Amino acid sequence: MKTAICYYSRHHGNTRKVLEAMALEGETDLIDVTARRAVWLEDYDCVGFASGIYGFTFHKSVADFARQYLPQGKPVFFVYTYGGTKGSGPKAVAEVAQAKGCPVLGEFGCKGYDTFGPFKLIGGISKGHPDSQDLNDARRFFRELQETCHPGGQK
Repeated sequence: MKTAICYYSRHHGNTRKVLEAMALEGETDLIDVTARRAVWLEDYDCVGFASGIYGFTFHKSVADFARQYLPQGKPVFFVYTYGGTKGSGPKAVAEVAQAKGCPVLGEFGCKGYDTFGPFKLIGGISKGHPDSQDLNDARRFFRELQETCHPGGQK
């Protein structure tokens, strides 16, 4: 299964660590949505969207990227890391996918080290995450996703 995962990962690189673990499980291109380049997602079997949780949701640049580049009807999935809570998580990107008639295959989320705002004063929260168990869970999620979606998006 040829997969693209379009992501935003800053601060501690938590989301990128999870995606790199997933990428070990199959033919996967990681696309940084801030790279300022045009992309063509039509040739991928499915497309993932990933972000740390910022203010209880995905970073705005991920939803903007999906609005611009996500093809109609392309199967999608979501990946996120969060310090305290996932909030509404991928809701904005899921709404873009729904508007484009894209089936949602699933989502994966795990804790990530967070030092944003007041958390910095106490040395951060979710220290040590994503840890080896989180990365193993991410790889398992991706393997299961591959079993669900064969080339062409067929089950």
